[in-house]
Amino acid sequence: MSRHRLVVALALIAMLVSVAAAQDWPQWRGPNRDGKAVGFTAPETWPAALTQQWRVVVGAGDATPALVGDRLYVFSRQGDEEVTTCLNVADGSQAWQDKVAAAAVTGAASRHPGPRSSVAVAEGKVVTLGVAGVLSCLDAATGAVVWRKDPFPGVVPKFFTASSPLILQGAAVAHLGGPGNGALIAYDLVTGEEKGRWAAEGPDYASPVLMMVGETPMLVTLTEKSAVGISVADGKLLWQIPFVPQGRAYNASTPIVDGDTVYFTGSLRGTHAVKIEQEGEEFKATELWANADVSCQYSSPVLHEGFLYGISDRGYLFCLNAATGQPAWVDTTVSDKGGYGPMVNAGGVLMALPTTGDLIVLKPDSAALTVITRLKLADPAVYAYPIVAGNRIIVKDQDAVTSWVLP
Repeated sequence: MSRHRLVVALALIAMLVSVAAAQDWPQWRGPNRDGKAVGFTAPETWPAALTQQWRVVVGAGDATPALVGDRLYVFSRQGDEEVTTCLNVADGSQAWQDKVAAAAVTGAASRHPGPRSSVAVAEGKVVTLGVAGVLSCLDAATGAVVWRKDPFPGVVPKFFTASSPLILQGAAVAHLGGPGNGALIAYDLVTGEEKGRWAAEGPDYASPVLMMVGETPMLVTLTEKSAVGISVADGKLLWQIPFVPQGRAYNASTPIVDGDTVYFTGSLRGTHAVKIEQEGEEFKATELWANADVSCQYSSPVLHEGFLYGISDRGYLFCLNAATGQPAWVDTTVSDKGGYGPMVNAGGVLMALPTTGDLIVLKPDSAALTVITRLKLADPAVYAYPIVAGNRIIVKDQDAVTSWVLP
């Protein structure tokens, strides 16, 4: 192992440790892109309702905002513009705003004209991905445009973009383009210079996550037709598993990484666990198990103490044994008709937020579904993740952001 690769690996590990120590929600699916909220302590007794701290109308969109320190960064659409708004989390007041012309969203996707890709904030920068594939980098303090990129003009997935960018060691990484004409690209966060790309497959709707195998950092994601691991150092393909969508199915669920194991799922194709191992300079992916009966379409499960919890493509809440893939329980009551609702692991509790806007607080219990409470946080329809930080839960609905607080 070269000294350079070892330094890179140690730097990435240090970055993850420092991020996980904060109460921030700086990117898609939280500090480590795994749906886990850090620093939240569930109350011993839940109130019948939360207290609304503030509500701000920001525009249309399904993108989850990013919370860093005392600032909330929201990405939405207002008329013919995509707007990034920085709010003071204490009172919802506006600190700054950036606007850029947005392309028309056509076809079936026109029901969701606003951004779907969530904001990423790190190293003093804010990175957004617009519905038509424009990647923007803004200064987090002032909102000034650092750079904008559109490497595949007019090329997007069938329902426009939904993959969320990440910021990794001085680079903004995003899966851009569309089927048959796309690439996972890294841009220098300061200059916008392209640092590398993997261009064998375009994106579908899933988002990349970081994985360490030994001392090798890699990006793991679902593409238009595969599950892949891509080297952070040089953009080389390290491993690949065919995972082609079937019928009205998509690769939209974000993989989960646990040590050397990757869990991934897709509608009509079940849930899978694979072990990633290094053999010399090569890597291989070995299937550990596959559950053909439980799968997710849009929602991404969370891992908690050896069990996967999620919302299936049928809208059912479920719990799978992460070691075997066997169902611990599947509740056949439909919780989210479209299978969209996100799941958050908040330590002592799990939180599911169906499109109805009713937060379902669950006890993480592999023996049976145990609902602690249900709280109305928004009017339908909600597609963004709830941001869980301290005693605050922040929700982006169709056109507004609301901050709720626990007593």
